[in-house]
Amino acid sequence: MEMSWKEAIKRVLKESDAPLHYTEISEQILTRGYYSTDGATPAATVNAQLSSSVKHDGEKSPFIRVGKGIFSLRGSSVTAAIPNRKSKAEQPAVEDELSDSIIHSFGMYWQRDLVVWRNDLKMYGKQQALSRPVNFGKQKGIYILYDHHTVVYVGRAIDRPLGKRLYEHTLDRLGSRWNRFSWFGLLDVTQEGNLREIPFNSSLAALVATLEALLIEALEPPQNRKRGDDFSAIEYIQDIDPELKEREIQNTLRSIEQKMRGGA
Repeated sequence: MEMSWKEAIKRVLKESDAPLHYTEISEQILTRGYYSTDGATPAATVNAQLSSSVKHDGEKSPFIRVGKGIFSLRGSSVTAAIPNRKSKAEQPAVEDELSDSIIHSFGMYWQRDLVVWRNDLKMYGKQQALSRPVNFGKQKGIYILYDHHTVVYVGRAIDRPLGKRLYEHTLDRLGSRWNRFSWFGLLDVTQEGNLREIPFNSSLAALVATLEALLIEALEPPQNRKRGDDFSAIEYIQDIDPELKEREIQNTLRSIEQKMRGGA
């Protein structure tokens, strides 16, 4: 009998010897087969389950938030071993991790040759290997072009979506100068894998913190020992365009046919 999301979360945390970030919890749930879903945002679903339980159930919740996006089971030896825990009154209010974030999703060092380049191109990414792919061609935000790991251009995609802007850079003066790209998206991703705009309600402090975190994430300066504390957007790993997969299959079949004819 399949577990619920909540039961699967509890099992992963029970089996862990340390508190876990909600993205890691969701990945372990799917890879261990504790819950199956064809949704596009399993990490966001797990975060919502945890945050809602902690916020609404209080001390009756089986979960405790021990850091930004990091949770443990209440009363576990792992939680008891965490030093200098704040009292309930001192702990910040538990809210959805992405509630005040400007950037909602991002992709790092995606490969140019995994995309079929055309005017209405599609760029696919997944939260995790077993989740539904999302087409980010219509995403809006900021992007970076690289020659391997060297930054060659930084741009914005607002009036024209991300896919359109990147396609233009395959035809302009930068066409032969980049082979990877990163992007940071303003549009949220629904459970069904669609992009949507959500109201902008961030404070000035949250805006500055997000910009700082974005720069740290994108540029990886050596003196910053960790990613930006307030960068709560979810990273998507690149997925090859299905058209390219089909081409590979057809090329493989043709190669096999040629070998069979040659051996006949």
